[in-house]
Amino acid sequence: MILIGGQESALEAGTWSSLWQKIYISQKNSPSKFRYLSPNHLQFELKLRTAIVDAAKALNRSGVQFETFEDSHCNPRYWNLNSKGGFELREDVTPAEGIRDIFVNGPLYGFECATAMVIVLYKGVLDSIQEQDFNRLFAGLLLYDWHYDSDLRLIEKFGVESFPGDVRYFKNPQVNPEHMEWQGENTIKIEEDLYYGHGIGIVPSRAIIRELNRKRIPGSTVSAYLTDQVIHPDFLYLSQFEAGGMGVGPDMIQQAFMQNGGIASRIGRRRYLHI
Repeated sequence: MILIGGQESALEAGTWSSLWQKIYISQKNSPSKFRYLSPNHLQFELKLRTAIVDAAKALNRSGVQFETFEDSHCNPRYWNLNSKGGFELREDVTPAEGIRDIFVNGPLYGFECATAMVIVLYKGVLDSIQEQDFNRLFAGLLLYDWHYDSDLRLIEKFGVESFPGDVRYFKNPQVNPEHMEWQGENTIKIEEDLYYGHGIGIVPSRAIIRELNRKRIPGSTVSAYLTDQVIHPDFLYLSQFEAGGMGVGPDMIQQAFMQNGGIASRIGRRRYLHI
């Protein structure tokens, strides 16, 4: 069920894109409650989810390579490679320029799957808010594993429904120690049972599980599997930076969060939502 301002949604979605309609109908027909402050809040979420899906498809086409941290590489015109395999944005480059170059000059880049997820999320946000706000929010950008700027506002949930644009994780509990880079696969949900995994491509869940199972210890009896973890940006928080945005404040954001039945905690840069 979708609630907008406390009332069940009666929006006419017939002119929306097919992906917007799929997400909207899935939420509307769900027994769970999805609360929005306004139609604009809902539409921004649909916009950002679509942008994340588009970014995942674009990264898949870009020619970037799957590499371990030890073998990571980047375009030195835009990024400095640090000793851990992270990419530090050059001082003469804006965050928007740095992110866009990965999609333009993909063959110059190599990184592992967690970094790929953060890059996709940044690109989705870049395509959804005003560029000057993106550059201000994410100044001094570092791309490394699950390191991300606090203004990306990732929220982690467990055991809830997921939708296109969410990050989902496939775990490989009996991975071969000689192939620890395959202990799991971070993915972007593209549509129902279709995921983008860096180094694997855009495939159904069974194909990701099959690939991970090839990297198990000899004699393994436990298959890789899709976990119940769901990660996505804080759509309401980021909506304030959209052109003509809602102008939401911290109190409104916290109130909407608690209305969803959430109990919040924070570890490092990540918020946890328990429902």
